[in-house]
Amino acid sequence: MITTLLVIAVILYLALQLEDMLSLPSPLGLIGLSFLAHYLFQQVPIMTGDTEHFAELVIFLLPILLIADSLELKLSDLKEHGLSLFYLAVVAVGLSVVLAIFTADWLFGQYHLSVAAIIVLFAMVLATDPVSVVSIFSKFELPHRLKILAEGESLFNDATALIVFVFIGLYALDGGEISTAYVTETSLIVVLGSAFFGFVIGLLGIAALKTTENRIAEMMMIIIAGYGAFELSEHFYTLLNLFGSHSHMHLSGILSCIFATITIHHLMTRSIEAEDVRLGDDVESIQQEAQNEPSSRNMIAKVLGRIRISIEERDRHVRTKEDVQLLALVANTILFVAMAEIVDLSLLWHYKTEILAMFVATTIIRALMMAKFAVITNQTTHMSNVNFRWWGILTFAGIKGGLSIVMLMMIPVGFEHLEMFKAVVIGVVLLSTFIYSGILLAIIAANKEAFAREVREEEEAGLH
Repeated sequence: MITTLLVIAVILYLALQLEDMLSLPSPLGLIGLSFLAHYLFQQVPIMTGDTEHFAELVIFLLPILLIADSLELKLSDLKEHGLSLFYLAVVAVGLSVVLAIFTADWLFGQYHLSVAAIIVLFAMVLATDPVSVVSIFSKFELPHRLKILAEGESLFNDATALIVFVFIGLYALDGGEISTAYVTETSLIVVLGSAFFGFVIGLLGIAALKTTENRIAEMMMIIIAGYGAFELSEHFYTLLNLFGSHSHMHLSGILSCIFATITIHHLMTRSIEAEDVRLGDDVESIQQEAQNEPSSRNMIAKVLGRIRISIEERDRHVRTKEDVQLLALVANTILFVAMAEIVDLSLLWHYKTEILAMFVATTIIRALMMAKFAVITNQTTHMSNVNFRWWGILTFAGIKGGLSIVMLMMIPVGFEHLEMFKAVVIGVVLLSTFIYSGILLAIIAANKEAFAREVREEEEAGLH
């Protein structure tokens, strides 16, 4: 166990050093160093060693990654860009699956995949990794609106892909009949139910936070709310069965975790903003009181005490976010170390043609979806206009991650194409991590001045 801890700490340290010195995104450094460490240890597993245990590890760590990313989202941004995010994270995923159904025979004709199998396969490789996107964007000066679109899409995209995978793909693979009514009803129930459930958990979390001024306790409460929303949603049928409903209904743990965290973050931020308003009033009171002779010492002391409390509350919230981000960074390191252990290079080489075909196909499909989004945004005033630079960023922000491998473990063991699916998904995850990240860095570097100009324009317009 000590060796494991040392390996994780050293890899994280070196990845952060590479990021600071060479501007190499931490996901690239982490996965490269993880593979290096794995082979230095003569391929002896120190974390999991197989895909089944890796999937369990991802499920265990996924909520903290979602919590960290959700704490960066503001409700005002979600309201302003809600229509855009709905297209990117919901409509684009749905259209991509439909397009995949019509092109899969050309890509994998020799396997004679059913429609259900195609949905399952493409849902897995459509899920994106918000951690990688946030990590890359955090190191560069990019327009706030572009960050919201890319980071928000990568966060909510996971929920959509998982819903499509479980409630449509696996349902059909098990013999269920897919109809428009079924898809519509299930989607509405899962999405709205998960969002509302997460909101309720968030309210309970904020009520608990009001009982403490301890920073560590505050962080624990945020983690409890996020993990609690995730776990209870995934086992929602258990709650229903307690009341005698005998239901098998699932909600989306990802969505519930996101909404619970956003609810807590919004209410905490709103409380701090209200304190800022009172702080301004207090400053005016001090200035007026200072002009009176004699000044009221009690009045000034009271106002100064309120100012101190307001500053302490803001500092506590900022430090709590930093603590959660640190936990997420460690969690991400663990995931990359574990991912290096489950990669079977001989298997990937055996299915190299299928992996490359899927990687190219999903890249083209995503590029088309983002191009369609760009056309739509330039024809309406209700969405932020997307230019060619932004189209490139949004296209290659579709880096895949650990959730895709979690989905792999949900496929029935007896499924005839399981080995090929494993190779394709893991291969696409690796290729997207390296290639997409490299292209993102190239686009940002080539358009550095243009992005800086857009940032200044946002600041002048008060949008930053």
